[in-house]
Amino acid sequence: MYTTHEKAAELIKSGNKIYVHTAAATPERLLQALASRVDELSEVSLYHMHIEGNAPHLQNGLHKVFKDFSFFVGPSVRKYVQLGQAEYIPVFFSQIPGLFRNKVIPLDVALIQVSPPDAHGLCSLGVSVETSLAAMQSASLIIAQVNPNMPRTHGDGFVPFSRFAAAVWCDDPLPEVIAKPPSDTDLAIGRNVASLIEDGATLQLGIGAIPNAVLSSLGNHKNLGIHTEMFSDGILSLVEKGVINGHLKKNHPGKIVSGFVMGSRALYDFVDDNPEVALLDIAYVNDPSVISRNPRVTAINSAIEVDLMGQVCADTIGKLQYSGVGGQLDFIWGAMLSERGKPIIALPSTTKTGASRIVAGLQPGADVVTTRAHVHYVVTEFGIADLYGKSLKERAKALIEIAHPSHREMLEKAV
Repeated sequence: MYTTHEKAAELIKSGNKIYVHTAAATPERLLQALASRVDELSEVSLYHMHIEGNAPHLQNGLHKVFKDFSFFVGPSVRKYVQLGQAEYIPVFFSQIPGLFRNKVIPLDVALIQVSPPDAHGLCSLGVSVETSLAAMQSASLIIAQVNPNMPRTHGDGFVPFSRFAAAVWCDDPLPEVIAKPPSDTDLAIGRNVASLIEDGATLQLGIGAIPNAVLSSLGNHKNLGIHTEMFSDGILSLVEKGVINGHLKKNHPGKIVSGFVMGSRALYDFVDDNPEVALLDIAYVNDPSVISRNPRVTAINSAIEVDLMGQVCADTIGKLQYSGVGGQLDFIWGAMLSERGKPIIALPSTTKTGASRIVAGLQPGADVVTTRAHVHYVVTEFGIADLYGKSLKERAKALIEIAHPSHREMLEKAV
């Protein structure tokens, strides 16, 4: 029934196109077994969103054999992308499943990590359904790492054990992300964002200091819902208090809808066999027309810098690829279409070195993820700039008012 990681990796042939499961579901032992075959293989391509671990297929010059393509550049592959030893594919998350299903990127193999089969022989994709569902459905072969630490989640992620060309047993703990306490700046941003959130709103927000700071400011809100690309531990206390209950959602009322989750073991235990959580195909979760079915969708996204016209750079630092376009515009557009929806870009006013993140012009080579025509609210620790319906001069004035005071004169001179 089960084989070894090494035997499973022998199914992979030269020239294969391989998909790798996402985030906390990354089957790193399978990647290690694949990397050990470097002398036997050539021109193997790997496609993935953010993956956890050490990217063994890219270490020590292995990029010459294993061609890595990221739809979202995470810490494990960032240096390789920036060195030109791995590549980035710019695409909205909502569109990635179509790349596989329509054979734009034809897949030979999917490397996934799943829960053990239940009484019906069904395994679960667990904490990550997102684009991995479409990849698994589209690949000719599925190689599964079966892990008892993987939660069994409700939604789209069930797969029969009989579908696997090979299955390997692995009892490793899932990677965890433990949130750092928010700084005073984070808390000020969180309070400003929270002031825009209405009772009954449906929230999209991710992982990190600012989303957690926003959530920490929502204790007195009522009847909030969640429809988001991903979520982390920050929502747990609000679910426990009944603040997040989804009662007023029109689409999936009462349910927390997401594509994947990543956080602590407590989060993984929360989603395990929880019928109130639905992990679904990202082509559906991130579809703006689906997002907009809920009222008061409040999409909270971050940025690296915002220029005085309202253009948002969220995935590059100048020419250096830092992350990816992700689902930011999917949710910005969905919130714009939602009844009383609010798209929000939230960021600190300065970098860690004190440079302004509200800028006269984006850095040379910087990518525009969200256009000036899509931006409504920009929030820093110094306030809220409402850019909707504003002229370019009015936008610049509003953005300068929420920039760090030490940079406002410089920005005013640039207008």
